[in-house]
Amino acid sequence: MKLSFLIYSYFPYGGQQRDFLRIVNECVSRGHQIDIYTIRWQGEDPVGVKLINVPVKALTRVKLYQRFTRWVKAALAKQPDHPVIGFNKMPMLNFYFAADPCFAEKAETQRGGYYKFTARYRHFRDYEDAVFGAHSATEVFILSQQQRQAFIKYYPGCEDRLHEVPPGISPDRQVEAVDENLRKELRQEFDIEENEKLILQVGSGFKVKGVDRSLKAIVALPDKIRYTVRYLLVGQDKAAGFQKLANKLGVADQVTILPGRDDIPRFLAGADLLLHPAYAESAGYVLLEATIAGLPVLTTASCGYSSHIEQAQSGEVCNNPFTQDDLNARLLSMLQQLDTANWSENGLNYGKNPELYALPLSVTDSIERMLGERG
Repeated sequence: MKLSFLIYSYFPYGGQQRDFLRIVNECVSRGHQIDIYTIRWQGEDPVGVKLINVPVKALTRVKLYQRFTRWVKAALAKQPDHPVIGFNKMPMLNFYFAADPCFAEKAETQRGGYYKFTARYRHFRDYEDAVFGAHSATEVFILSQQQRQAFIKYYPGCEDRLHEVPPGISPDRQVEAVDENLRKELRQEFDIEENEKLILQVGSGFKVKGVDRSLKAIVALPDKIRYTVRYLLVGQDKAAGFQKLANKLGVADQVTILPGRDDIPRFLAGADLLLHPAYAESAGYVLLEATIAGLPVLTTASCGYSSHIEQAQSGEVCNNPFTQDDLNARLLSMLQQLDTANWSENGLNYGKNPELYALPLSVTDSIERMLGERG
């Protein structure tokens, strides 16, 4: 069977992108013919697929995405009809993988009233409506109950087309115990003393990941603890603004910001705590990756996978609605309990659940089943 996969941009460090490639590879392994349409592809070309770099440019993202959609629609019209799977919201999709949160909810809760009068709002709302609106037949793979609730609230009637899928952690991330050699190497590389606690944050898009919240929580620690803390941020984004904030808050000497990289297991082994106070996140793979690596997690309820932290008892989840004071108090409490709590052991045990690694199989099975039912 021929399948076309659509994604605006691929880079090898994002959770959405890793899911994309794992699903593509699973489809290839089953003998399907795969075309990938993208504006930008970073990293190695996938094996066994046709990668099509769509030749469009624009000064704004709205115009760029509209031109991408028109170009791909025209290209697909010249071919025999076949299923289209999108990893961004847009028209013409048979299936959509919902790696992004509900735009309508975000616009209402995180933007000012004027935003609804902008061209940007109209574009993204129209593209979301093309997937979730009453007129749409697109089948949607969602990652969490939070997504389900939000999409049903803003797009009544879409519930029968929402299919929740399990996480898709790479099986090679599962470990039996924390690798002490990796831990030692990482801490030596960044000159972290034995008495220092390394707080790790991983993720691209520093603003939505709540890096400002993290820095404020570190500043709020009592001096006796704050001066024994190091904060390491790894991800794809412009770091200058957050480095400036660290300088303003007086913690720049304790902060290290690194670009995205593919050796995250080393950091998970070397850190003492994963801090992830995101403003909004459909899933949050790093929460699970840290948990199954035995790294305690402190996160927010706005992350779709925060429920796994509660189920695993591998850390703490801030109250909803979020307050900075709650995060500050929980960070202090967790740092004080790291040597006695069972968070690490609980997370390693949770990692033995095979469902945590099943997303590529589940999505591919569902696509084949639903297409088979349609005949």
